[in-house]
Amino acid sequence: MAVLLASTLLLGLSMVQWESIVPAIALVLPLLFGGLFVPPRALAWLVGAVGFCLIAGGVVIGGGQTFLAVTVVVGITAVVSLGLARSRARLGLQGTMGESMLVDLRDRLAAQGRMPQLGRGWQIDLKHHAAERSSFSGDFAVASRSTDGRVLELALVDVSGKGHNAGTRALLLSGAFGGLLGSLPPDQFLPAANAYLLRQRWPEGFATAVHLVVDLTTGEYQVRSAGHPPAIHFHAGSGRWATLDTEGGLLGVYEQKHYEPVTGRLRPGDALMLYTDGLVEAPRRDLSDGIDKLQGEAERLVARGFDGGAQKLINAVASSDADDRALLLLWRTF
Repeated sequence: MAVLLASTLLLGLSMVQWESIVPAIALVLPLLFGGLFVPPRALAWLVGAVGFCLIAGGVVIGGGQTFLAVTVVVGITAVVSLGLARSRARLGLQGTMGESMLVDLRDRLAAQGRMPQLGRGWQIDLKHHAAERSSFSGDFAVASRSTDGRVLELALVDVSGKGHNAGTRALLLSGAFGGLLGSLPPDQFLPAANAYLLRQRWPEGFATAVHLVVDLTTGEYQVRSAGHPPAIHFHAGSGRWATLDTEGGLLGVYEQKHYEPVTGRLRPGDALMLYTDGLVEAPRRDLSDGIDKLQGEAERLVARGFDGGAQKLINAVASSDADDRALLLLWRTF
């Protein structure tokens, strides 16, 4: 701090002595540096020193229109620097560590959503996009594979809100739900997730989720839903997509001890599709119409194969980027 004050006073003296070499606008440099690295109280002293240099310069040099414009710019810079310093002080960070921390949190959220490697005969494809191209999304997925490799368990979750407003809650929930997944019997995962959300008492703390458990040996599966759009099963034998209507209350709204499963079996060539409501919802359009549109686009996908299909379906179905969108495809090749 002492170095910054000395540098500011030196700039002020140089500005008076060598006006043509050291312009008054140079006083923004210590302000910008101070905004990044100096605590708010110490920065106030630095702002005072800059103000003293400007007043002294105005008296000695004379305050023309150019000098007045420079004074306005320096004043705006001082206000911005003070605001930045207060923002840093809330987190106890210096410099650009706040942005680095946010990037790290975003990367951790993406890492927690990586799908495990599946055995021969199974493929999985997951894509999600944040609202308005934000770096954070309220949609996330967590997955776990049993130690013997036989059972795949995953959940696709949609946190209330969108973009960065929901991103912090999504990060917290992804860690909590990832710890629950695979650690509890399948029928206890959604009740435990619901109880966890209820304990948080967030003003906008609800979420929807779809929970899938698949036996990778037999292809038998269970799907449970907590207020989530229905999963869709493609039957290779008939060539048709069928919705799996499941019932269950939203997570974080009221206590619920049991979520009724829908069971089925994935045979060779079959596929399951999970998605969030941001993909099928649109203004002045019923949710069922959006699901019908998704099924129609999925039928076109069958002939080309499911590989890379999640991204293709999002591009074809999503009406806008105003909401977070996520889609997961799981299919059996043989």
